[in-house]
Formats: sequence, C-alpha cells, structure tokens
Amino acid sequence: MAALCALALAFVLLLPLTQTHDVGADEGTGGGHVATGSQARADNCENPEKQTLSPSGADGPTIDAIKSRTGAKRKLVVGVDQNSYRWGYRNPNNEDAELEGFDIDLVHKIAEDILGDPDAVQFKAIPTSQRIPAIQEGRVDMVVRTMTITCDRIGQVAFSAPYFKTGQQVLAPKSSTITGYDKSLGEKRICTATGSTAYTKLDGDKKAGKLPASADISLTVPNQLDCLVRLQLGEADAVVTDGALAASQAAQDPTVELKGAAFTTEYYGVAMKQDATDLVRRVNQILVDYRVNGWQMSYDNWLSATLGKDSAPSKPPAPQYLRKS
Repeated sequence: MAALCALALAFVLLLPLTQTHDVGADEGTGGGHVATGSQARADNCENPEKQTLSPSGADGPTIDAIKSRTGAKRKLVVGVDQNSYRWGYRNPNNEDAELEGFDIDLVHKIAEDILGDPDAVQFKAIPTSQRIPAIQEGRVDMVVRTMTITCDRIGQVAFSAPYFKTGQQVLAPKSSTITGYDKSLGEKRICTATGSTAYTKLDGDKKAGKLPASADISLTVPNQLDCLVRLQLGEADAVVTDGALAASQAAQDPTVELKGAAFTTEYYGVAMKQDATDLVRRVNQILVDYRVNGWQMSYDNWLSATLGKDSAPSKPPAPQYLRKS
C-alpha cells in the first residue's frame, strides 16, 4: 500500500503545471542583449565547482535586458523541476499547488534581488535532458534544478559558485540484495535520467570494468522521478542519482532506501549562458548573502528531515573563484 501511495504521489507531481506564473510559455529572454566576456571553459578543467567568476552586484547587459521587460513579461525566466520532492515540486496539499522546495526558495531570492519582487518569476518546467538546450536557446535566463557542475557542462554553459554539495548513491527496495555501488549491481537493471551525471558515471565505470559487466544501464528516463516509478512498477531494480534526490524519494516511498555510501562528490550550481558574465557575477553575489541569511532556513525547512541536521550537506559549501576578471 505504501508503494502504491508513493506511486500515486509521483504521478500527481508529474502532472503539467497550471499555476499562474506562465509556466511553459515560449517567450524570449531578451536575446538581443548579450554580455561580453565568458566563464572559464572546460579546457584543462580541474575542480569545476571553482571555475566561476568573482561576485559583483553591478548590473550589465544581461541584467539590463531582464529589467527592461515590461508588463506581465517583467519576470525572471527560470528552468526548474516540478517533480523533485522538497527541491522543486508542486505540492498537491497547498491550496494553489504552487511550486515549492529548496531550489524554488533560491529562485525567489534571485528574483527579489534583480527585480525587487520575489514572485517576479516565470517558471518553466524542463526535463533533465533539456537543461542545457533551454539555456543555450534562450528559453530561460537560468536553470536552478539540482544541476551538477561538471567539466563537460562548463564547456556549454556558465555556472555560479556551488550552492549545495552531494554525491551519487544507489536507491533500491529495502528487500533488495543490493548493498551499494558494488558487485551486488551485477545482473541488475539500473535506472538513471537521460543526460545526468549518474548515467555518465555508470557508463564510464562499466567501460572501465569498475561496474559489473552484467549490470544493465540501458534504462534512462527524461525526469529523475520517473526512475522511482519504474522501480515501483518492477521495471528497474535500482536507481542511481544524487544522494540528496534519492533521500527525498525514499521519503516519498518508505519501501525503498539508500544502499551504501555516496561514491562521488558533486556540487549543484545555477546555470546560465556562457556569455552572461554580469548575471553570473550577480548570482554569485546573491549567493554570498544567501549563505549567511536564508540558506540554512531553507535547508532546515525542506531537507533536514531526510538529510539530517548535522550531515555533510547540511551547511552551504564555501565558494572559491577561479577568475577575477
């Protein structure tokens, strides 16, 4: 019964957005105004979470373009998730079923700083595989969607300094013989999201012989929560995803649990266009303030119940900036 209830909740969260933030509309994001300069590229990349620009509260071409929007379009356009429990999800228990969660709190903070109104946001629900295309094609100003900063990705988009630290973990039924990211995954069907760092890790490790050759990693889905549904339907034996997301999924379905410790270290960042230098710096400045006033309250509200009050992710990661200009 618990699994069926969690499955029902999963399908509710996957329903299309209907709230009053023009979610899913396809207006441009001020495409003619382009900032000069760019963030560090992926060449000779090490420690990708440090390859961002130093903070600045100054406006620039990208921010000017956002502020120049008029009327109902004067909003920050942000790509988010709508079905990651406690991160970015539509809560069916709220009267208006508005988006809420840890990532959504950060979006409101950014909108308040740039436009003076925390609710001046146009949310666009986008699948995992569409996060980078949505930025590159100008469909959004930024993506705030549990997006890991990687060397490959900073060759395609620019990232803020990290705002959360996590790592890949295995999620499986409590009754499963799977013990973690080890030989127990042999002969098992493992689900990941298309375009995710989880799939990249599995694919690389399988080719390198670090993952049992018999492990089946062919099952990929557009959105990470779809993996939980596949697990519940018996179409997958395990899910590999960020531990922060896996913990939230375990909270949705008490018949599953995290298996073993995290086997990677990853950092979430706000993703933007590579040439949106002023916006990257502004978000980094917002994060400087948010780490002191707001981050902990949001963590305690949304994530402490599943990740713990004194765990490694329970404090904001310290920022480091590779580039000063």
